[in-house]
Amino acid sequence: MRFLPSPKTYDLHGKVVLVTGGNGGIGSATAKELLRRGARVTIADLAADTPERAARLHAAHALGVIADVRRRDELAAAVAATVEHFGRVDVVVANAGLLPKAATLRTTPESDVDAALAVNVSGVVNTIDAALEQVLANRGQVVLISSVFAFVNGMGTIPYAMSKAAVEQLGRALRIELTDVGASVLTAYFSLVDTAMIKHGVDEDPVVLDLLGALPKTLMKRVTPTSAANAIADGLERRTPRVIHPSRWSAISAARGVIGPVLDKKLTTDRTVLDVLARLDQRGSQRQTSTPTTSRKKIS
Repeated sequence: MRFLPSPKTYDLHGKVVLVTGGNGGIGSATAKELLRRGARVTIADLAADTPERAARLHAAHALGVIADVRRRDELAAAVAATVEHFGRVDVVVANAGLLPKAATLRTTPESDVDAALAVNVSGVVNTIDAALEQVLANRGQVVLISSVFAFVNGMGTIPYAMSKAAVEQLGRALRIELTDVGASVLTAYFSLVDTAMIKHGVDEDPVVLDLLGALPKTLMKRVTPTSAANAIADGLERRTPRVIHPSRWSAISAARGVIGPVLDKKLTTDRTVLDVLARLDQRGSQRQTSTPTTSRKKIS
């Protein structure tokens, strides 16, 4: 069934938004910003105290539901709880994700690859699947959290970069598929955001810091969860198909077809980068398989 084109602007006041992984980082900041702009928010997260955390955000306009994005039935229950409580779902934000411990691909445990794809890719698809009929009925929006790693070299974190590139492709295609039914898709690309995931997965790992240190410092500037949340909320209000934050990455995204091959060639001859990757490889070879290796962003 075809509907009229979606409006070019979107008033968040009164809209109902479901956010996965909403207890911390970008998810929590986004929930708070959406509440500030008048939306009603359901937070779906793994943590047992999710309902209590949500109630502290807003007694009437925030709902917390325990759910795992790897389980479609739990996400369906989260959507059903939202509809029962607020009457509808207008926007779904597929924010939950995780960052495996840095390693070369040959030393990355199979479990890390499986976990990254299960949460960062299948979990996003599961989230959309659970909420899409509501979003379509209300001519709403889907928000996907990608990364600049969708278009820059993912050395040292290949499973994560793969997953974010997959999310980008999902957003591009889904946007076209939803055009005739009046819904839209916003894909958000962020660089390093000061979250617990980055603290544990980057700041506490000197080898990763050395690897990032070989890249241009202007591109490695951190952003706050609050600024990322503002970018998402602004993008929703404009119904834009993408937001890239910080904006300096926009030119790199636009010129990726040229910049990517040139940068990749440079990296193959950069002795500093290759030496750091060799350290990652050696560390991975020595790591005990029983050692936990993933840093959670928010699996919900």
